[in-house]
Amino acid sequence: MSTTQTTVTRFKFNQKRLEQLPPHPAEARATEAEYTDTEVAGLKLLVSKSGRKFFYFRYRLGDRKRALKLGEFGAMSVVEARKRALACRYQLDQGLDPRPETVVKPTGPTFADFALKEYLPYAQQHKRSVAADASKLRCHLLAYFGEHPLDAITVRDIQRYQAAIKTSHCAATANRHLSLLSALFKRAVQWGYLTTNPCQGVQAFKENNRRHRYLSDDEIQRLFQAMEAEPNRVIVAALKFLLLTGVRREEALQARWSQVDLDQGWLFLPQIKSGTARHVVLNPAALAILKNQERVAGNPYVFPGRLPGQCLRNPTKGFRRLLAAAGIENLRLHDLRHSFASLAVNAGATLYQVQQLLGHASAQTTQRYAHLSTEVLREASDGVAARVDQAIQGR
Repeated sequence: MSTTQTTVTRFKFNQKRLEQLPPHPAEARATEAEYTDTEVAGLKLLVSKSGRKFFYFRYRLGDRKRALKLGEFGAMSVVEARKRALACRYQLDQGLDPRPETVVKPTGPTFADFALKEYLPYAQQHKRSVAADASKLRCHLLAYFGEHPLDAITVRDIQRYQAAIKTSHCAATANRHLSLLSALFKRAVQWGYLTTNPCQGVQAFKENNRRHRYLSDDEIQRLFQAMEAEPNRVIVAALKFLLLTGVRREEALQARWSQVDLDQGWLFLPQIKSGTARHVVLNPAALAILKNQERVAGNPYVFPGRLPGQCLRNPTKGFRRLLAAAGIENLRLHDLRHSFASLAVNAGATLYQVQQLLGHASAQTTQRYAHLSTEVLREASDGVAARVDQAIQGR
């Protein structure tokens, strides 16, 4: 007796199950197999006969059915796809079409062509943030604007994209995406592809992302205990170095051995966020990390990546794994820098000293730690009162 196996096409998407989906059969009449997420309405995954998988958002606007490509599975995670789909749903609720406006006759390169063939090669030669730019393009911008003609993207398209990123992420992230788009279109104007920059006049969102999250002594202990069992020792070394020096993530990951002086105990940063070079003082614990760090032949980076000649790209996944093992919640990678500043202030450092340690161009940036300095001063003042009391009592 024969049985017919029915393929389940509706289920709650998760990373493992989507990875296991086979290519669409070569003999099938349809060019792709379509799967539906039961968690977010409209979110689909299309699997081609070659095995490539793309997230789509299907929706109805008026009497018309439409589909918007969100990104390729692998470069885009299930969580990110759901965020994008929810952002599209939010735009529909506001009466907006989440798909960028298009023109019928393209007259120049598509956004993807210009971004990949013109802008990124330029950025690789002139921008320190090229890795971050490439990530934004790969995970977000190419999926949204990729096949649209460069000269057809309007101010309204930029505003819609900005609103979608704010909904799925935060105001600061949306502003960073706007900055990248503005830089890209600025080059397009300079190189004669466009006459105007559609980002001009698009206002950045007001940012309110300032937060005060520092590791407690107990959390530091648990984190370092979890690091002992972590197999990726390069990630462990990089994370310890971030906490012990307070340098920014990219400053540490892009550091080369040629910038390190183990005898003098400093790391030279030739070009930092504030625009000026500086020397980072390395304490004994940070120096010990570098002295124990294995140098890879042919790789100039202190924290080497898996690819030959490359630096460690993204320690976030390993960081989250360590946080889970240590039972630590609500901590970002950048909070290691905040924790360094908190530890420095609590050790008696002045705000000016913290400013120099962190490489802040403005003292105003360091003022976020002023409340910690006040606590240290209060403890010092209490100590004086105690000494006076001891003197009065003749002890």
